Amino acid sequence: MGAPGGGVASLPCAYRAAAPFEATLETLVPGEPVLNIIVTVKQVVDPEAPLSAFKIDPEARRAILGPGIPPVLNPYDEYALEAALRIRDLHQCKVTAISMGTKLAKAVLRKCLAAGADELVLLEDDVFQDLDSYSTALILAAAIKKIGKCELALTGRLAADTNAGQVGSSIAEIMGLPSVTLARKVEITDGRLKVERLVSDGYEVVEAPLPALVTVSHELGELRRVSLRDLTAAQGKQVTTWRCQDLGIVSLPPKRLEMLKLYIPPKETRCQIMEGKTDDEAAVNLALRLREARIL
Repeated sequence: MGAPGGGVASLPCAYRAAAPFEATLETLVPGEPVLNIIVTVKQVVDPEAPLSAFKIDPEARRAILGPGIPPVLNPYDEYALEAALRIRDLHQCKVTAISMGTKLAKAVLRKCLAAGADELVLLEDDVFQDLDSYSTALILAAAIKKIGKCELALTGRLAADTNAGQVGSSIAEIMGLPSVTLARKVEITDGRLKVERLVSDGYEVVEAPLPALVTVSHELGELRRVSLRDLTAAQGKQVTTWRCQDLGIVSLPPKRLEMLKLYIPPKETRCQIMEGKTDDEAAVNLALRLREARIL
């Protein structure tokens, strides 16, 4: 994704896509490097909440849930976190989760720590509200740069609220990383990335050098179960919070996409009675009507 109109110019040159991101492997045990994995997670309105619980703010163009229904982690980002934890089951890894937004529910996002992430970084600032996909990717890329050590970045294939599916690949483009989308399995083999990538009639196996970015699909599997004990322990872990200025971002570029209207589609129902002197005649009239409507 390019930057029409010089949108990246508001960031220091180190964040330009022309300067590919380079990661350095650490070593805890001789002969086995430590992989630094960063997973982006988003706080979203619960997609499983009943429709009756939703309200639309037409002025703010935002969905609002009623009291007692908290936000949740984007399900696709949970799959990405599970991919990171599965890699850590086999290799020495440090898994860092990062989330961006305003009024973040820390209790919800601490689920990442409860599931097994080593660190949680929150990017929280009033200017992070109502951003488009490009600006979101720009901020997340800046945060990954600030963390500094990242051999693998993982994102969900899309967010459950917008279904845009643009942020992951945009981060890769901004950072100059190879990107593999729609992953159903992610592995690290001999210091290289190996991904089973979904295609229309099955999957293909893709390999790429590290560092790289992968967007993860639901076919990978659900996030491992988190116990109450894990959730309680996560509440005591330290969380790092950065504002926009901490990322070295002077100003954000103009929006490339603007939502014009957000609304619940109206439901319209029409009923037509098929008449006939007999049941057979009514059935024939029904069949003819369905054929006219190209249903039969």
